Amino acid sequence: MNNFNFWQKWLLLVGIYLVVFGLFLTFFSQSSLMDFLFNKQIDPIFWVNAELSENTLKFQGWIYGVLGAVLAGWGTLIAFWAFYPFKTRERWAWNGLALGTAIWYIADTTISAMYGVIFNVVFNTIMLFLLATPLVFTRKFFTK
Repeated sequence: MNNFNFWQKWLLLVGIYLVVFGLFLTFFSQSSLMDFLFNKQIDPIFWVNAELSENTLKFQGWIYGVLGAVLAGWGTLIAFWAFYPFKTRERWAWNGLALGTAIWYIADTTISAMYGVIFNVVFNTIMLFLLATPLVFTRKFFTK
């Protein structure tokens, strides 16, 4: 697992996945597939046994659209970072990805746990694994 190219490509694929998932969330958050995969996991936490009003569905569509756009943008940065400065082993790329990942994970997971959105805590932890694993295995390539 010491193959730098493997981990660099891993990060590139994680970035591409985030772009695709983010765009899907942006434009299809109200679809049947997203209801099954996402909304049915989160809606019951905030709307117990309640039919969502039209305005609630509109807000939900907007807020998930914004979240998806942020994910797509974050994924694009990760993909470009992995493809260019990370690949050429620029130290700032590793540091920026590690710090950005840590800040995201702590903030997002803390607020999700505070509101009882365990589904998102689990999702975040999977994403942390996908991002942190290559960082752990490539750290030695960025130290002098």
